[in-house]
Amino acid sequence: MNTSLSRESLSVHTLRSLIDMRAETTPHATFLVDPIDGNSLTFAQLRSACRVFSSRLSEAGFQCGDSIAYALQNGPDAVRVILGCLYGGYLATAVNLIAGSRSIGHVLEHSNARAVVTHSRTEQAISEVLSQCNSSARLISLNEDWFGGNTQNDYTALPSPGPEAVGLLMYTSGTTGVPKGVVHSHRSLIAGGANTVLAHQLAVADRALCVLPLYHINGLCVTLMGPLVSGGSVVMPDRFSVSAFWPMIRDHHCTWFSVVPTQISYLLHEAETNGHSAEGLGRLRFGRSASAPLAPDVQQAFERRFAIPIIETMGLTETAAQILSNPLPPAKRKIGSPGIPFGNEVKIADEQQRE
Repeated sequence: MNTSLSRESLSVHTLRSLIDMRAETTPHATFLVDPIDGNSLTFAQLRSACRVFSSRLSEAGFQCGDSIAYALQNGPDAVRVILGCLYGGYLATAVNLIAGSRSIGHVLEHSNARAVVTHSRTEQAISEVLSQCNSSARLISLNEDWFGGNTQNDYTALPSPGPEAVGLLMYTSGTTGVPKGVVHSHRSLIAGGANTVLAHQLAVADRALCVLPLYHINGLCVTLMGPLVSGGSVVMPDRFSVSAFWPMIRDHHCTWFSVVPTQISYLLHEAETNGHSAEGLGRLRFGRSASAPLAPDVQQAFERRFAIPIIETMGLTETAAQILSNPLPPAKRKIGSPGIPFGNEVKIADEQQRE
């Protein structure tokens, strides 16, 4: 299978130019599917929503480069907000919804967030955080007016971000201390998606299932940016569900998914307990595991049960996700290893940086 890292894909270095390219070359192709209501978003509709949202922010008084935090569960709104911020040259700042009030407050303060975008399921919790911290961020509760209709400002009046312009601010706690902010440029985010395309040989016909939150680098750079770079598509429920996982893959013809080892264990346990199997999934090519080491016995048991290869990978928030990946079959995979570099170089070194 040929990947979709075409000459056009490699020539764009900002999210605005990437979204514009997709809308101009394949305007009617589906990019996003909401399995909850069955609605989909084409590349042309994505660009329109991004243009309107970025213009609405400008009308509200926000400036290019301002930190616009998003506190949203997965779904079309989250995609349109994140990519809309990037399209307009704003700094999309991720809010980890399960981090706790103290950490969320720290993120809003430390990032100098000018606004925090919420919807009905997150508005109250974020409002309470704002009342308890020193952030002056404006609370924005989404409705359809933010994505449709006419705007006072023409999006072309917005400054066009350059490849090195900051696009994403995402916090990672590591192992100690308060969350630490990691900044990614437009070029970096696109490279993260391109590395995923290279490693997994993603093509236009591929469709991902995204069950990892977009406030984590794995969900954002792998399962959202990967299809955007390749010209493929993504199915995005609001959360991971063991019972709905295989039906969503089957009903929406997904060809790959990215999960964490805990989710693999949940799916395996469910199958062993209730006798469920992954039948009728002819288009599914592989599953991808990241974010933590995958136990070899769990990987082998999953592959025996479902006859689906699990590709173990490794990434960091600081590297726009993936730096290592096992190759796809029939190339040799090494169980228990995070794989080899794709799109970058990796060296194992001592404290003196000697290989």
